[in-house]
Amino acid sequence: MSTGPGTPGGSNRPSNRGPQRWPAGHLDAPTLTVWFYDSTLGAAAGEVRLKDLKERNALQVHDAVTVTWMPGSHRPRIGHLRHETSAGATRSSVLGGLVSLIILEPADETGHASMVALAQRLLGIGIDLTFLESIKAQLVPETSALLVLSGHADLDEVRPVIERGLARGDVALMHAQLPHGGLEILREAVRGLQKP
Repeated sequence: MSTGPGTPGGSNRPSNRGPQRWPAGHLDAPTLTVWFYDSTLGAAAGEVRLKDLKERNALQVHDAVTVTWMPGSHRPRIGHLRHETSAGATRSSVLGGLVSLIILEPADETGHASMVALAQRLLGIGIDLTFLESIKAQLVPETSALLVLSGHADLDEVRPVIERGLARGDVALMHAQLPHGGLEILREAVRGLQKP
């Protein structure tokens, strides 16, 4: 279902548990992939790799956002890869909405209740409360992330790109393979919980 980065020794930096085993061939089901970087520039580099994969027709991208948390900033900046960064672009993006629900909620009981409500709406599609909490825990100041909803992936093309980053240690990876219909459940869950 998902593989999450660890945080040994209480570090807030993403850590790598070693290259993830990706099956050979093609993956047709929608997949949510979260690439965590231990620098604010990492997600921009990941975006270049993602564009290269798209140009080679190695995967179909349904949605993609970057999350960059600059030093001294109180909250991260969410950028949509297909639009200018704006509140409107983020709201129209299922991943922008998902990140907003996870990261921008207060770190108190109200925020936790919102995350629990989101997890309940996503029940059965491979994105559970632990997955959501892991995203929140890994996104801290001076880090960045690239979140991608993709489908029809040629894993023989995608795997080397991901494993190269994992081997270097500059990226940690989480992913959840959604069942057919899971993408629409995710969209409806995010829309239903977003504030007007």
